Amino acid sequence: MSTHTAPTRTPRVLVTGASIAGPTLAWGLHQAGFAVTLLERSPRPREAGQNIDVRGLGREVLRRMGIEDTVRAHLTGERGTRYVDDEGRPYASIPREEGRDGPTAELEILRGKFAEILVGLVEDDVDLRYGDHVVGVRQDPDSVQVEFHSGARERFDVLLVAEGRSSRTRRLLFDRETEYRDFGVSIAYGTLSRTADDVDWWDWYTAPRGRVASIRPDNVGTLRASLSFESEPLGFEGLPVEAQLSVLTERFRGARWQTRRILDGFAARPEEFYTQRMEQVVVSTWSKGRVALLGDAAWGSGPTGMGTTLALVAAHVLAGELARTHAAGEDHPGRAFARYEALLRRYADSAQGLPPGGARLLHPFSGTGVALVRTAHRLAATRALRGLAQRTFLTSARSVPVLDDYPVLRGCPAVAGPVGRDPAENRRR
Repeated sequence: MSTHTAPTRTPRVLVTGASIAGPTLAWGLHQAGFAVTLLERSPRPREAGQNIDVRGLGREVLRRMGIEDTVRAHLTGERGTRYVDDEGRPYASIPREEGRDGPTAELEILRGKFAEILVGLVEDDVDLRYGDHVVGVRQDPDSVQVEFHSGARERFDVLLVAEGRSSRTRRLLFDRETEYRDFGVSIAYGTLSRTADDVDWWDWYTAPRGRVASIRPDNVGTLRASLSFESEPLGFEGLPVEAQLSVLTERFRGARWQTRRILDGFAARPEEFYTQRMEQVVVSTWSKGRVALLGDAAWGSGPTGMGTTLALVAAHVLAGELARTHAAGEDHPGRAFARYEALLRRYADSAQGLPPGGARLLHPFSGTGVALVRTAHRLAATRALRGLAQRTFLTSARSVPVLDDYPVLRGCPAVAGPVGRDPAENRRR
């Protein structure tokens, strides 16, 4: 690794993916004095998406960036989570609580709005590009040579991949290091028109034959809905939209509550309909040479409730560690990448992993299984057991790292010093 007594030039960094991790990372790197190009495959900002949560250390990152109040001004207004029966009658409820993150987190915001806030922080400061993507990468000891779909070729000092679970750039560079762990569930998402009878709760319905439906509020006059079902990985997610809707209609035939309304709503707004397989991406190493992965490209596993928080924390740590090595005069990112992975590997694994059979347990096949799940909901909603149930059954982070103070990554005045769990407690856990 080459080192110098002080930085001699401004490093050029390419960040791919402009959803959550990408713009957060671009902001941090710009704060640290890097020349950043932020690349998004979509031809325009991505406005669609469901409710996402910011939990735990993610809130501290928002405070350091100076945008916590902005995020709070755009929350969805979700009051909590209710479990409903075939007729839509709630049989268990867990209200949203300030300072605690249950099924409904303290900070719930639409993905599109959150991405808009984050991109807005950097759009005047970085080279923001839409409608292109990486198709080729070659590294040498001093740089990364990138070929784009547009035909352009450019040289960067570092390439940081903040794309989704199906990241094309990861497949180009980390295909042999990547494993996919299937959880046996397919999920479809979409947007519904709101009526006067709708409420500001996340309503969750479990039906026999491995089916779950949910509807939750947003703050823009519509509702966000999902249908999930147990299945083998048979390629549902790769079908045309019309075929996917046909499969869903057949699969949810006979299910009650508002499943028919959800299906009709999906068909009415196909541009906001999308599907995903619930599977975890596990990459044995997050970096190679001058390239590193973060966010769903590195560890994504679907709706665990921790993906957004992990994206924020990882982007903050990676930007902070790169800033340190740059300030020390190092022109290779290897030490920063090693520190980043050492700090976050166990945290990411615990937060994005699910217990064996966890997703399938939420999708019981028999009527008896549904009854048992509903009994578990009732118990989990009682005040006496609520805290224990949330710690036991909700996906949450273990091995929470100490979040170092990176003075350069401050969007507003804040108390200096590390934040997070004491390392000794990590070892005890």
